[in-house]
Amino acid sequence: MPAQKLKDFLDKHNVKYVSMSHSPAFTAQEVAASAHISGWDMAKSVMVKVDGRLAMVVVPAPAMIDFKLLKKASGADHVELATEEEFRQLFPGCEAGAMPPFGNLWNLKVYVDDELANDEWIAFNAGSHSELMRVDYADFARLVNPIKARLTSMVSTR
Repeated sequence: MPAQKLKDFLDKHNVKYVSMSHSPAFTAQEVAASAHISGWDMAKSVMVKVDGRLAMVVVPAPAMIDFKLLKKASGADHVELATEEEFRQLFPGCEAGAMPPFGNLWNLKVYVDDELANDEWIAFNAGSHSELMRVDYADFARLVNPIKARLTSMVSTR
């Protein structure tokens, strides 16, 4: 169970977190609304291929990846969305589209958008479409060591 794997990892590193069950929601924006938090505080994990290698990009729920910015941040020649077929087996027990942003647990390089990096905390799917977790951004950054860059062209209107 991905949520348990993540909880064990966070507990091992003495990270405080909040876990919340909610009615099933299938987009990051729906999850944020269900949890009564801003979409800008809700991190969505998007699987991409960077020069043919799978990677995880973490952006705010209302934002979309700007592939030109991702290409620049990664130094890659080619970036594209990964298909579900290409990554489904990497996340056993995890519902498609509900992967937590801890790609390092699955040996993936993780890129995070500056917008999230400016937050005190982030919320995210915990492996299912009905469980949400929240951690301090500083703990997330310390444990994941993501590559922080501007990855969306959308600017928050918080």
